[in-house]
Amino acid sequence: MKVIFVTGTAGAGKSLLTSKIKEYYAKNATFPITLNLDPGVASLPYSPDIDVRDYVDVNSLMEQYELGSNGSLIMANDLIATKIDDIQKEADTINPDYLIVDTPGQIELFAYRQSGPFFVQNFEAEEKMNLFLFDGTMVSTPSNFVSLMLLSTSIRLRLGLPTVNVITKTDLIEEKLQQVLSWSGTDSKLEADLAGEVNGDTFSLVSDMLTSINRNDFQQDLIPVSNATGDGMVNLQSALSRTINLGEEIED
Repeated sequence: MKVIFVTGTAGAGKSLLTSKIKEYYAKNATFPITLNLDPGVASLPYSPDIDVRDYVDVNSLMEQYELGSNGSLIMANDLIATKIDDIQKEADTINPDYLIVDTPGQIELFAYRQSGPFFVQNFEAEEKMNLFLFDGTMVSTPSNFVSLMLLSTSIRLRLGLPTVNVITKTDLIEEKLQQVLSWSGTDSKLEADLAGEVNGDTFSLVSDMLTSINRNDFQQDLIPVSNATGDGMVNLQSALSRTINLGEEIED
């Protein structure tokens, strides 16, 4: 069993991409399943094969501990770590080729509290990786792009997993897409566009951070994907294979 954690900001399209990846793998002679790891989600665009909501009930926590919505979500996400053995047993019983994990919508609750990294590090699998989603509607400016790049780097450090970066909703930003992709491909282009947007101390700070990211080989080219049209799924699958299958492609 190989595990793909799907992370990103709220609304980036994690759940929909999770379903698309499962569909793609299923059509190509492999056995994928999905794990919903968001205890607070109301509805999903797919039927999860394993669902953390079977083990953690946000509404029950609100009533039992007299918590508000935020407090109950925090407690629910922390409780995920206590259910790892149950979820592991369920996944091992199904024994898929791929387990695609749809992580909580609020990335800070998963990545920056102890429960998320604990789950990632202690869940047993042949290989594990992270797929970080850049919301295409949030990267319209160089500074926004850098902010998401820093977040991706931070999540990679927190989870300790090899990471592939994807830009979603590309059908909504067709006129800006090539410019955004150029920022991920060349440092000089990004810095030049940043210089036209920010100046002074802010530019110096951002430039220093970019230099550090590039020096440590954290910056990666973005893979454009549209959940609506399916464009980019072949390139995404190739990147997943290079990362989690040691370069072995599944049959297309």
